[in-house]
Amino acid sequence: MNDQENPAAQALRLVTTLFPHALGALLGGSAAQGRATATSDLDVAILLPDSDSSRREVIRHEGRLAELFLNTLADIPEFFAWDRARRRGTVLFIYDQGLPLMDPHGHLSRTCERARAVLAAGPPPLTPAEWERGRYGLTCFMDDLIDTPPADRYEQLSLADFTLREATHLLTAHHNAWTGIGKWLPRRLLSADPVRGRALLDGHQAVAEHADPAPLAAAAEHVLDLLGGPLREGHSHRWRP
Repeated sequence: MNDQENPAAQALRLVTTLFPHALGALLGGSAAQGRATATSDLDVAILLPDSDSSRREVIRHEGRLAELFLNTLADIPEFFAWDRARRRGTVLFIYDQGLPLMDPHGHLSRTCERARAVLAAGPPPLTPAEWERGRYGLTCFMDDLIDTPPADRYEQLSLADFTLREATHLLTAHHNAWTGIGKWLPRRLLSADPVRGRALLDGHQAVAEHADPAPLAAAAEHVLDLLGGPLREGHSHRWRP
């Protein structure tokens, strides 16, 4: 495999060319896991000295799209706390599962250890108010999905998406597991709960392929049963400006 075909070699050239002052770097995402396609972008986490600034950039290098997660050493603790608070841990997983590209002073290995410790602690639990809002929201989406006729396909498909997302948010939180969006939603969902997760995904597929909302509604209700059941009357929350 030549360098043009090797994502790690491309990523390393990117770092050494554009960030010669980098203190460490690794390649994450599908490229690091051997699942990249010809059009997959490069997810590259780069540690910078404190004289630089933390940011996120999307660039094209050597004809390939690259998403760069740039952090100074001083910003890493606060950034990891922010990434944990979102309950997705996007960059935490890059540091946990990524392929090291360079680590001349050991900063990268220490940052990876810190990321693994944060991941091991799990995402923050939902507050009682968040649980209640989630139950109410999922109940509403589920009820609307059941009530929407197949002729209203745009509405039905939109409701199926929101039902799946909210159910995933609650089910992963129930298991103190990390959640995800996009392609990571089904991956994190199945990792957290293979049985209920597959029922939700199969139900979503049934809506998409057969305009049948019943399996997804049933799977969503099973998630709600774990949390005290559907929530309709009795729900309230305070408006915030």
